[in-house]
Amino acid sequence: MSKDMPGASGVETIAPEDRNIPTEAGPTAATETGTIDISFSPGLTEFLESSNIALGFTSYQTGRLYLIGHGREGKLALHEAVYPQAMGLTGDADRIYLGTLTQIVRMENVLAPGQRANQVHDKVYVPRNLQTTGNVDIHEIGIQANGRIVFVNTRYNCLCEPSLTHSFKPVWKPDFISQLVPEDRCHLNGLAMVDGKPKYVSAVSRSDTVDGWRDDRDEGGLIIDVESNAIIGQGLSMPHSPRFHDGRIWLLNSGTGDLGWLDPAGGDFVPLAFFPGFLRGLAFHGRHAFVTLSKPRQGHFEGLALDDRLREQDREAWCGVQIVSQADGSLAHWLRFEGAITELFDICVLPAVKNPITLGPNSVEIRDFLTIEPASL
Repeated sequence: MSKDMPGASGVETIAPEDRNIPTEAGPTAATETGTIDISFSPGLTEFLESSNIALGFTSYQTGRLYLIGHGREGKLALHEAVYPQAMGLTGDADRIYLGTLTQIVRMENVLAPGQRANQVHDKVYVPRNLQTTGNVDIHEIGIQANGRIVFVNTRYNCLCEPSLTHSFKPVWKPDFISQLVPEDRCHLNGLAMVDGKPKYVSAVSRSDTVDGWRDDRDEGGLIIDVESNAIIGQGLSMPHSPRFHDGRIWLLNSGTGDLGWLDPAGGDFVPLAFFPGFLRGLAFHGRHAFVTLSKPRQGHFEGLALDDRLREQDREAWCGVQIVSQADGSLAHWLRFEGAITELFDICVLPAVKNPITLGPNSVEIRDFLTIEPASL
């Protein structure tokens, strides 16, 4: 289903099922959990087009992978597909990897250069491999120089690779984790890749007891160097999404709502920008940072400094995506969800992509969407 709506209040929306989306008063989508209202900044479509990018981001709360690009006649194109507990996400123009409740999904673009689906979509990402891990609470995913996946196994407090015969193969754990057991002890959650290797990870605390991280959310957060096992940043509040970019170790200090980096001299956190939401998901392209925001979850992400800062500034928590200048943190563009969706997770930039779609593994469309690799008969 697609619907065109001009200007900043309009979006071309493609959903898994064939259903109509109202165009008045902003786009609204109906899901199993209720309605979702979508709004975005003037100029977002032009920004994506001039940057020659599309974006992918996930919501494990609603089990959705979202793709946004620039559609026909200057309209924003939004596509969603159902993936249970969609979380960690990484990809490029040809391939996307997604972590779900029990699997890592590899999606391949099946269109050749210059081909279009439905005359408008330059990429169609089709799930071609679903590697079953079981429920290990997959968080972020990286692709190594040898092409193998590495992912954050939060339930077992370690980094893992997929296994051909088993649920996973552990490749690293923090020194303070005494054993690999299905107990989320330190809430290992984020992964930064450098030169095709896992280099930095984020954890909420040094706890070695089941759920112990929950008692140290305010100032127990760590950034760990995977190669040396050294703790290079500490005193953080629920850090997420470490990234190595332009010579700096960036991260989201989620408990305070800040994007910033680690001072290389002493490891102190240097904030760049405050966001009105709980942050998980960070990507860079050009001179901009792309961040996903969630509304604080009752019983889990409440009682942090973020709550106080929102009250002091008389601001409402967001669920959405904000794009800020890497130089000064100023807000360039945004996309916001209201209604049934309150949490997002990861985000990735898809370079040289205009208007992508994907087919969910259980969608009606995937049954008869068949492509054939050129034969060598």
